[in-house]
Amino acid sequence: MSVLLADDHEEILQAAVALLQSSFEIVGTATDGRALVDSALRLQPDVLVVDISMPLLNGIESVKRLQEAGSTAKIVFLTVHEDPDFARAALALGKVGYVTKPRMASDLIPAIRDALAGRSFISPSVSRQL
Repeated sequence: MSVLLADDHEEILQAAVALLQSSFEIVGTATDGRALVDSALRLQPDVLVVDISMPLLNGIESVKRLQEAGSTAKIVFLTVHEDPDFARAALALGKVGYVTKPRMASDLIPAIRDALAGRSFISPSVSRQL
């Protein structure tokens, strides 16, 4: 399964690549929302791992644009935001994953697997607040 990663922090991108590369094919990375949209439309990955707070276009708006363009990629948000309002906005986009960055090592792979199976995954620190 192919994964495209988007985050405006290089160290997060590198940590996510290191974590995922033995389980998934990493087809690219993006550091802003516009680059994410362009790359996703060009590469057609199975899964997008998307930061919510990115320059030029935030992660939620990027995903909306991709869905409007017909993208069928599964979505996992990887974010610092534990605020339930952010989670609700993300979940309004459909069956998505919502992983907080402090739980990336334990939650990201299960969230991607759940997304591929058509299920939502929410990090426990956020799910308790919903």
